[in-house]
Amino acid sequence: MTHPRNHAAADPDKPAVIISDGSATLTYGQLEERANRGAQLLRAKGIARGDTVAFWLANGTGVFEFYWAAQRCGLYITPIATALTGEEASYIVANSGAKLVVVSPEIGALAALDVPAGVEVLTLDEWRYQCNHQPAGPISDESPGFHMVYSSGTTGRPKGVRLPLPEGGVTDLSMLAAKARDGYGLTGEDVYLSPAPLYHTAPLVFTTNCHRLGATVVQMPKFDPEAALAAIERFRVTITQMVPTMFVRMLKLPDEVRAKGDLSSLKTVIHAAAPCPVPVKRQMIEWLGPILFEYYGGSEGNGSTGISSEEWLRKPGSVGRASWGTLHICDDEGNELPAGEQGLVYFEGGWDFQYLGDEAKTRDSRNPRHPTWSALGDVGYLDDDGYLFLTDRKSYMIISGGVNIYPQEAENLLITHPKVADAAVIGVPHPDFGEEVKAVVQPLDAGDATPAFAEELIAHCREHLSPVKCPRSVDFDPALPRLDNGKLYKRLIKDRYWQGQASRIAG
Repeated sequence: MTHPRNHAAADPDKPAVIISDGSATLTYGQLEERANRGAQLLRAKGIARGDTVAFWLANGTGVFEFYWAAQRCGLYITPIATALTGEEASYIVANSGAKLVVVSPEIGALAALDVPAGVEVLTLDEWRYQCNHQPAGPISDESPGFHMVYSSGTTGRPKGVRLPLPEGGVTDLSMLAAKARDGYGLTGEDVYLSPAPLYHTAPLVFTTNCHRLGATVVQMPKFDPEAALAAIERFRVTITQMVPTMFVRMLKLPDEVRAKGDLSSLKTVIHAAAPCPVPVKRQMIEWLGPILFEYYGGSEGNGSTGISSEEWLRKPGSVGRASWGTLHICDDEGNELPAGEQGLVYFEGGWDFQYLGDEAKTRDSRNPRHPTWSALGDVGYLDDDGYLFLTDRKSYMIISGGVNIYPQEAENLLITHPKVADAAVIGVPHPDFGEEVKAVVQPLDAGDATPAFAEELIAHCREHLSPVKCPRSVDFDPALPRLDNGKLYKRLIKDRYWQGQASRIAG
């Protein structure tokens, strides 16, 4: 069975969603009824297959009620990050062409939402009220929809990733659900902990894959390391997906806190979205056992890699071999490079995505010599066995005195320091070299934001890395702008140092 409708018919009282703080539970029977009523409402509003709807919702059962209503109407479903400003959210609504936006009234920036004429905005309560006045049966013209997510905008304004709508019936097994079933062994017997915001692609895809396969989703309103461990124990969670910053926060809990929880039900921990420092991943495997599985890919769906714990212990630092599509490493002219040489990472054979309304960005993502190969902007190399090692994003590269420096190594090293909560390494203006390397560090204890600690961190880097890769200076920040999906909003940090400059070396 491959759709929540099937599971509602087989076991209507089974929980589809449990909010981890106990505030709400949604059964498969309730999900099916609310999705049908929502689909009826969408059709009553004249919203047809191929149109777009958006949600600006906090984590909760409402996301799934709205998603599954839109999915069976053949719509593009665009999530909007709750942390965005009203201006940023307004841009996504306008750019996506959304006909309807459902919002959480508690979002602070909601008052600044400015949508084009003709776009309807409903609060979640208003959406539910209108749904309750619709028939509970399926619409007559069901067809499958798909998400259209926006890039995080860490290096510029976000762009919508648009793919063709699926063909076939709404209950047909989707390719992504099949990959979750075959790649991670996800079944209807699983309990999946979702600790991340549902407006990000991976949490939205994994939770809805759980509903296709009949599993129960335990959704956290917001990630907290101790609460996550408690949820695993309480709900007997079998599978979860996290990002490396969550690993770091859990590892920095007191030993007695980490040791007291019963995590024996956990059989798979998936991670992606951001680089995981080798020491952090090694500690996680030592703690939980060889149950970590890492993948690399993007919302664009142009390909992916995967690696098990056993493989990673043989190839520490790798994100695995291609599990979807074929990998190529190429230079700036599009020529393929041999094993061991670093270049731009391309996939061949995945989905042929487009960036909505941006032909230039779409074109720039393609290989100049092989137009069917596409890249996400990451730099790395393949070893002789075909395992991919990522070194950084091309746009984060620092050029200092003509030397190309990728900051990920220094960032990975800094984050493992016991007094560091988070770190970013960027290029800042230098009159002679163009750029020089700077670290911006979030200390665990605000009292450590001292010149002496800055010198200690520089020395720590120089002990392990060549001097050219090491920060020449360290600034402190009480909270780095890291997105909930683990990605660092590095552009905002760079903007502080490049304001007033005629140009910037990197975005």
